[in-house]
Amino acid sequence: MKQNLLFISIIFLSFYSCQTGNSWQPLYNGENLENWDMHLGTPLKGFEEQAESATNEKVFSIVEENGEKLIHITGEVNGSLATRDTFANYHLQLEFKWGEEVYTSRNSGLLYHSFGDFGEALGTWMVNIECQLMHERLGDTYLMNNTYCETSVVEEDGSFRYDPAGEVKKFSTEHNGQLVKKAADYENPLGEWNTVDLYCVGSTAVHVVNGQTVMVNNNTGIVENGSIKPLTSGKIQLQAEGADLFIRTLKVRPIKEIPSEVLQ
Repeated sequence: MKQNLLFISIIFLSFYSCQTGNSWQPLYNGENLENWDMHLGTPLKGFEEQAESATNEKVFSIVEENGEKLIHITGEVNGSLATRDTFANYHLQLEFKWGEEVYTSRNSGLLYHSFGDFGEALGTWMVNIECQLMHERLGDTYLMNNTYCETSVVEEDGSFRYDPAGEVKKFSTEHNGQLVKKAADYENPLGEWNTVDLYCVGSTAVHVVNGQTVMVNNNTGIVENGSIKPLTSGKIQLQAEGADLFIRTLKVRPIKEIPSEVLQ
């Protein structure tokens, strides 16, 4: 599966590069959710009735605000909005803000290097590596299922925080855990727009929040039978996971290397 996914990604981005150079490709066209797949999964705890009445069209829709058409993810059930294309060697930019409706918590994620079937990860999502969008956790790494990375960290109160001057440690369910905390908090106040830039080249992935690098993951991969296999491409997923979320911009462009000013 991983080999086929990588092949598809290379073909897609090679064609795209020939056509447009390094220009941006909108993943959200500003009008509708064509070329996206939708999936509703497990209910939120305490909101089982809402999950039963939820539909793809209700949870994922387009709304207008101040003359702009925005993606609206209502979040009353766990769900995935996923690209049909796969991507490798890219810079992705996402602009999002939180709404007022909260069911469990203001939780969502930008899930990259996604592969497999819906439901394989936590009963809802494709297997992936997550750039956390959760309020007060924006930029964290969470490794779903058997995904893996190596990150420079410092240990604090039994958890690990990204620090470019820290010790490189392995992370997965079989190593030091699935969570790496962001370097620092650069999230804007609730109701304001946040910009997340995700840079993925080869087996390196960088999370940038409002212009500040908060995470550099190296040697991204999957753990299979005790061995690490590279994971360098995949689909993009956005989570419905507990609260109102609005997306203004979602675009991607191919890159050959991560800018030096982004790497720390």
